[in-house]
Amino acid sequence: MRTVVISRSNIHHILGVSLTIFFSLLIISCDTSEDIPVQHISDDKILSDSQLEQMQQSQRIHHARDGQPHEHKTIYFGFDLRASPQEDAAQYLPFLKYLESATGYSFKLHFTSKNSSAVEELGNGTTYLAAIGATSFLEAQSKYDAISLARGLNNQNKAEYQSVFVVSPNSKIKSIDDIAGKRLAFGSIDSTQGHLIPRIMLSEKGISLNQLRKYDYTGSHQNCAEAVVSGKFDVCGMQDQLAKKLASENLIKIIHTSKYYPSSGIAASKHLSTETLKKIKLALLEFDPKGKHKQDLFHWERTEMPLGFTDASENDYADLKQWSIKLGFLKPDVRQEKIK
Repeated sequence: MRTVVISRSNIHHILGVSLTIFFSLLIISCDTSEDIPVQHISDDKILSDSQLEQMQQSQRIHHARDGQPHEHKTIYFGFDLRASPQEDAAQYLPFLKYLESATGYSFKLHFTSKNSSAVEELGNGTTYLAAIGATSFLEAQSKYDAISLARGLNNQNKAEYQSVFVVSPNSKIKSIDDIAGKRLAFGSIDSTQGHLIPRIMLSEKGISLNQLRKYDYTGSHQNCAEAVVSGKFDVCGMQDQLAKKLASENLIKIIHTSKYYPSSGIAASKHLSTETLKKIKLALLEFDPKGKHKQDLFHWERTEMPLGFTDASENDYADLKQWSIKLGFLKPDVRQEKIK
């Protein structure tokens, strides 16, 4: 996906529609009949790749990169891609509107460029805030001293989640023990639920990547599931909530579930001022997507933080950090400070 910065004002200008119509986007599905029919929100308006390209051409981004605390009123918000750019944008934009009202700052949604990552852009000042998983946060912390502000709360009001291995409903693969020798799809290479935790599950069973017939990274949980449904891969490692939904529709079958790990959250650049960090963190902790803020949101229940946020600390990710080092995601000497 090309670099795109989206604000509510330029969406209105480019598409000529109100925000209400934009938040009724059709989530674009893939072209072949073999693909999973992803959730169709509405057919009132489609945000196509060409329109995203227009948005890119219509704006120029000016960021402070002088290493000093960020004092500007506009804060660019990045994220790890979860489903499709269209669906993620439809969910995050009204959330950013809430942050604006709660903090007094202006927020703009930023799509990570194809040749970059949410971590790199958080580190180099392209963005100052990002919704990212544990894997991305650990990298951002190690390389750029990123700060963990809050972790998402699931439907059980817990700041944790699981990963699963899924296959097609008629697959002969019955358990994780049958994965050796098969074609395995991951989500994004930077994904916690789509890569790190599936790798942990394989490691716990003594299965290495060399024992697989083939493996590849599809870029998102949705793409990973589609790779199994289309028959291109035998198994997919993905996040639990989307997998359960697709399994309930008999599109896939879950064969193995991981233990619980710390959930995705909101990370901040070290270049944000202390005052700005405090305001944003307070807004996150007071965010009430099931109560007083529900009306203005767009299907927030489909996100990885359906009940809002709780406080976060570095120690939350201690176990995943050790696994990341063991599996080669992080170098042992990247960060000298010990997690307290």
